[in-house]
Amino acid sequence: MSRPLRLVVTGGESAGKTSLARLLARELNAPLSEEFSRLYAESHDGPLLESDVAPIARGQIAMEDAVLRRAGRLAIHDTDLLSTVVYSRHYYGSCAGWIREAAFARVADLYLLCAPDLPWEADGVRDRPEARTELHRLFAEVLEEAGANAVLVSGLGEARHDVARAAARALLQGRPA
Repeated sequence: MSRPLRLVVTGGESAGKTSLARLLARELNAPLSEEFSRLYAESHDGPLLESDVAPIARGQIAMEDAVLRRAGRLAIHDTDLLSTVVYSRHYYGSCAGWIREAAFARVADLYLLCAPDLPWEADGVRDRPEARTELHRLFAEVLEEAGANAVLVSGLGEARHDVARAAARALLQGRPA
């Protein structure tokens, strides 16, 4: 059997990634890996430090790989290792070479880049509402740097979902998104 196709829902904070990833996983009957950095941050005491980036990267890789082992034709990821590259650069000014290399070696088949056009929702992890536009730009830059196939997902409600569904269907049918 060939490897599963990989679809990643990515973007900055409060851009609707998790909701969209769960919707697609349910509708396409595909396994979903969660955003490891969120799980790590929620179980971590105090602010994350640069020394937390490597454990986050290793955890993200492990979650993605676990989903890929049980996937049929498609695996969906609520972010991937490229997000670790973006956030490491954003918060600490750089990213460890091994993380960048691993992220670029693991580039998915399709990225749905969620625009920061949804209302901001504060939670215990999100911390930079003023940086949404900047983070979106950084995600777009890293996706381009990695040579990733990306589709911008924007708008509200069903319009947003329709763009994501169409891109996912095109991926499954072997067409450009």
